[in-house]
Amino acid sequence: MPGPLNRPLPILLLTRPEAASARFAEQCGDFGLRFDTVISPLFRIEATGSLPDASAAGGLIFTSANGVAVWLAQGGRRDLPVYTVGDTTARAAEAAGMRAHSAGGAADDLINWLIAHSPAVPLLHLHGRHTRGDVAARLTMAGLTCESGVIYDQPAKPLSAEARAALMGPAPVIVPVFSPRTAELLAQERAQAPLLVAAMSEAVVNALGSLHKQDLKVAARPESVAMREVVLDLLKRAEAGDF
Repeated sequence: MPGPLNRPLPILLLTRPEAASARFAEQCGDFGLRFDTVISPLFRIEATGSLPDASAAGGLIFTSANGVAVWLAQGGRRDLPVYTVGDTTARAAEAAGMRAHSAGGAADDLINWLIAHSPAVPLLHLHGRHTRGDVAARLTMAGLTCESGVIYDQPAKPLSAEARAALMGPAPVIVPVFSPRTAELLAQERAQAPLLVAAMSEAVVNALGSLHKQDLKVAARPESVAMREVVLDLLKRAEAGDF
C-alpha cells in the first residue's frame, strides 16, 4: 500500500529467528507508524547435543536469550545464579524462575561487573558456536575461573524471495542488526533499495563491511529497547521521505 504522495511504505526487514522477530515487530507496531514487515531469519538455532556438566558450577553466564532457551529446553539447572550481558536475556532466565543479574550493556560490562563482585566460581559461560568477547578466557585471566560451553549452533539460512525483493525494490528498508553474525550474513546480500540500518554495536558496524547503506545508526546501548528507539526513528524518517 502506498504512503503519502504515493511513496511506498517503508519495509521493516527482520532477520533474527522467527519468534524474536515477531516480538520486535509487534513492539514497533505499538507507536502508530505505517510500515510493512518482512521476517526472514538469516540463521536458525540448533541445540548441539548434551549439555556441559554444571554440577560444580557457582553460576551461569549467558550472552544471548537463545542460550537460555536451549539450556532450559535441554533440562539445565535452574538453581544457579545467572549473569547476563543484557536485560532481555536476564528476563528470559527470570521467567523460568532463575535468579539473574544483567550488566545492561556489552560483554565488557559484564566482565567488569563480575570481576568487581567476585561471585562464586567456577562460572560456566553457555553460548552458541559463533560467539565473541572471549568471556571465559578473560574472566579466568582475571582470577575468576570460568569454563566455556557451546550448547547451540547458528547455521545460516538464505533470505526469502520476499526479503531479497525488498532489498532490490524502491521502498526504503529498515533493518535492525543485533549481532556481528547477522551482520556478516547480511553483508553477503545485494541491496539497491534505500537501506537504513540500525546496528546494536560498533562490532556489528564493522561486520557489515561494504554493504550498501543509505544510513546507519548505532544504538545508544546494546539492548533491545535502545534498538527499538533507533528503528522507530528510522521508520519515521522513511515514512516522511527524509533519507
